[in-house]
Amino acid sequence: MAKISVERAHTLGKEAARENADKLAKKLNEQYGLEPQWSGDTLNLKRSGVKGEVHIADDSIRVDVELGLMMSAMSGMIKAEIEKALDKALA
Repeated sequence: MAKISVERAHTLGKEAARENADKLAKKLNEQYGLEPQWSGDTLNLKRSGVKGEVHIADDSIRVDVELGLMMSAMSGMIKAEIEKALDKALA
């Protein structure tokens, strides 16, 4: 099982960062079938073989993802996609 963690600082404030995370979650749902569910300031994402969390803070966003055995082979590509999407969402 592969684990990916990506963290970015932001100056958007918690509400704006949460809105951007919500937009990102909808895109991930459409593209990859990840089901989003909010629990406080944490957005949980889940599908077969993938489990992730997006933690929203006042000045940072952290994405933690656990990949199942089948998805682990693509961890480098998945991490690069997460970084790219996160950077775009915070721009």
